[in-house]
Amino acid sequence: MIRVQQADFVVADEYHNLQQSGIAGAIVTFSGLVRDFTGNTDESFFLQHYPGMTESVLNKIVSQAESRWPLLAVTVIHRVGHLQAGDQIVFVGVSSAHRKTAFAACEYIIDVLKTEAPFWKKEGSQWVAAKQSDQAAADRWLTADDS
Repeated sequence: MIRVQQADFVVADEYHNLQQSGIAGAIVTFSGLVRDFTGNTDESFFLQHYPGMTESVLNKIVSQAESRWPLLAVTVIHRVGHLQAGDQIVFVGVSSAHRKTAFAACEYIIDVLKTEAPFWKKEGSQWVAAKQSDQAAADRWLTADDS
């Protein structure tokens, strides 16, 4: 399941949905939060996306993870719009028969999402460029066989 939305999400509900198959031996989740990037908690963070294209890229990333690891279920939720420091912004949840598979797939999805999904961030009044550290994290998955 992939959702790009303005509304917040409830981690417990998403975890419960991943647990539904009854055959999962492991569920790994990642929930990202908006950091206080300016020291001014009143200043907003804005995330823009390209509807349709963003979901397509997220589907591709999930498909790539599913081809690398035997996964039972995957959920990716990414929020867009105006957010404040401390708000949830992204959720990645993976269920699998085994923990190593679930951990690797979850990490792969978030690392690749950060560099390949078409989102644009504005912190305060500044558009933010991609971070080299995010690209390095994605590159380790995309240039090596870590499965």
